Amino acid sequence: MLGLKLPTDPRWANIAEKNIGEILIDHAHCEQKAASTAISLIVSFPEYTDLVQEMVALVKEEMSHFKLVHDRLIKKGIVLGRDRKDDYVIQLLKFFPKGGSRTDQLVHRLLYAALIEARSCERFRLLSKELKDPELAKFYRDLMVSEANHYSLFLKFARNYGIRKEVDRKWDDLLNFEAEILKNFGDQQLIHG
Repeated sequence: MLGLKLPTDPRWANIAEKNIGEILIDHAHCEQKAASTAISLIVSFPEYTDLVQEMVALVKEEMSHFKLVHDRLIKKGIVLGRDRKDDYVIQLLKFFPKGGSRTDQLVHRLLYAALIEARSCERFRLLSKELKDPELAKFYRDLMVSEANHYSLFLKFARNYGIRKEVDRKWDDLLNFEAEILKNFGDQQLIHG
């Protein structure tokens, strides 16, 4: 369903479980960044009313997810701390060239967002299946559904605003690029690490 070309090595779930505090911290920051992405799309492309409406709802949902994760951190006595760079996203953002038409810029940003949500969904699925803590496994199963919906939403908008054939080609190329960069990830206690 997600179309990812390279699945996460299942051993990543073991690393995550042994470092669940670090995973939760990184996850909280990912939720903040997802809300920021939605806000940025509103600010950058206000003329797309249907996109703005969906992004307003998405900001609320992502911040509610942030609160859920932050509450888990508090419960475990863990302080959120400062954000860390996300090397996965930094590498991913090198795929599309800078510039181009406003439509191209929008489509590219939507495709990046779709892919990040797809990979998060896949990682949450792994956590939901592999974590020994049933409450935390359910937590990630529930969030996995939301991530899948976000992935579908971003991809739908990219296809609506761009030329479908071109968007699908770019999406496939981006998936192949992501598979190559993912070969260097999967051994860190990060959501995309």
